[in-house]
Amino acid sequence: MRQGLSGRSRRTWLGLVASLLSCVTGGVADAGSLGGPLVLSDEGSFFIGGESKLSGSADVRGGAPVKGTVQSRQMYVQYRIPAESNGMPIIMVHGANHTGVTFETTPDGREGWATYFTRKGFPVYVVDQSGRGRSNFDPSSINEAKLSGKVDSMPAIAIATRESAWMSYRLGPSYGVFWPTSRFPQQALDQYFSQSASMAETTLPGALENTTENLKLLLDKIGPAILLTHSQSGALGLAAAKARPDKMRALVSVEGDCVPMTAEDIARPMKRFPMLSVWGDNTFGFPSRNGDERRDGCSTSIKALRDDGARADFVLLPERGITGNSHMMMLETNNLQIADLIMEWLKANQAPHVVRQ
Repeated sequence: MRQGLSGRSRRTWLGLVASLLSCVTGGVADAGSLGGPLVLSDEGSFFIGGESKLSGSADVRGGAPVKGTVQSRQMYVQYRIPAESNGMPIIMVHGANHTGVTFETTPDGREGWATYFTRKGFPVYVVDQSGRGRSNFDPSSINEAKLSGKVDSMPAIAIATRESAWMSYRLGPSYGVFWPTSRFPQQALDQYFSQSASMAETTLPGALENTTENLKLLLDKIGPAILLTHSQSGALGLAAAKARPDKMRALVSVEGDCVPMTAEDIARPMKRFPMLSVWGDNTFGFPSRNGDERRDGCSTSIKALRDDGARADFVLLPERGITGNSHMMMLETNNLQIADLIMEWLKANQAPHVVRQ
């Protein structure tokens, strides 16, 4: 049996391959989606959580149900470990109607947060929520409804239309109209909407709770980590953080839910790690949940944490002179500027070695 490379040999080999590829391609990577060669000590993927269950209609062939055992409720995890690591893993969790693609290459072909944070020394773990994307859903309930003719028992599976997404994500004041200062990559709209994902977690027992449970398991597996959530996953990450405060190094919520947060939460688990809530432009008075309702919930929670002596900050980007960002700031033309802001906050609220310069 061939022996595997040692950790040091593997890093040397991967570095050599990266250098050779850079020479062969004439620096194409530098001009493409990445800001230069990305040298890793490891990368890969795995699934966490889930259960096997016997289903009488997971498969349907020739109009007849096929009985068998299927795996469901699991969560897909993709990871990149930099060759020079700062030792502080970060887990990135997408929001509703999206998958982990949110943190990959931007719709217009620029570097996304997943590789940028890796470049800065963070081991990065990007997930697909249970029942979404590469974390498969369970078709049994749909098949059963079809076979029995009981349409009312069929779970509803939502997906954001262009029109609803436009308003929910504050891309502009009305459908098809961008804000004058918008930083959204407007020329890549079709690419962006191509990443919309059906919310098929409705087919799973427990629905969204599966992602919360799997985030707990992921924290148990990789050890202390930063949890970065977006939008709908804010509440899921918050629940996981409350349950695993000893495994949390920071909670970063990008326009995500910061509630519920009880007095007991603030006095006990939430004081054990710092929390940051980041918000973009045009939220005040905007007719969307990603406007006053969710923003005010976060500002109230952060204030309560600070009043009780916790390390917590609420950042409204326009107040920092950063304007034009929508709900999808990790995809926009200044996405790396916002990533730098988050890293600087982590550096100020963690041990000095957290962010490698």
